[in-house]
Amino acid sequence: MVKILSNVNSVFNRFLAELRDKNVQKDSLRFRKNLERVGEIFAYEISKVLTYGEENVETPLGFSLIQVPAEQIVLATILRAGLPMHQGMLNIFDKAENAFISAYRKYHKDSTFNIEIEYISSPSLDDKILILADPMLATGASIHLAYQALLEYGTPKHTHLVSIIACREGIEFVQKHFNQHQITIWAGAVDDELTAKAYIVPGLGDAGDLAYGCKN
Repeated sequence: MVKILSNVNSVFNRFLAELRDKNVQKDSLRFRKNLERVGEIFAYEISKVLTYGEENVETPLGFSLIQVPAEQIVLATILRAGLPMHQGMLNIFDKAENAFISAYRKYHKDSTFNIEIEYISSPSLDDKILILADPMLATGASIHLAYQALLEYGTPKHTHLVSIIACREGIEFVQKHFNQHQITIWAGAVDDELTAKAYIVPGLGDAGDLAYGCKN
């Protein structure tokens, strides 16, 4: 299942427009804040499809029965670009557990690259709701490797993959390689083009560099 937030007009589109805008991108503080804002919106939208249970809340004047999320959530992100999105989702799912994956593109002299995973910190995932966020879903290779590595910590009941910008090739890759798992893909927008160097066009550029500065 694929859910694309920009298909329904909302304030999400304003934040998405600023994230793509090369002039607004010059303000790294605003870029990070917009990543956090869209993380909050993704979390709110995901909350609509969770399982709920009844809770009897005592007020100063009596009791109120309220439907609240009934499943344990684990928020996972791929460093470093995913950190502001992660914080946005954690602002909403403030009782969630957290997992972090250190992954990067290891380039070779012929300009090809492999995805390398260096480190993972994660609680048990058995029978929990996993929300795995990475701002860009390009080839799909990094999020697939991250997911496979996370499975060493248990089998989630359901996994939500969250990206601000996805390309059709990446979505097709995920659908092909995750077809035996309970997966929902959430994207802010889907772009058609993926370059030979695995950059999404028009995309928004390197989210990690825009948020935290260029790296060597």
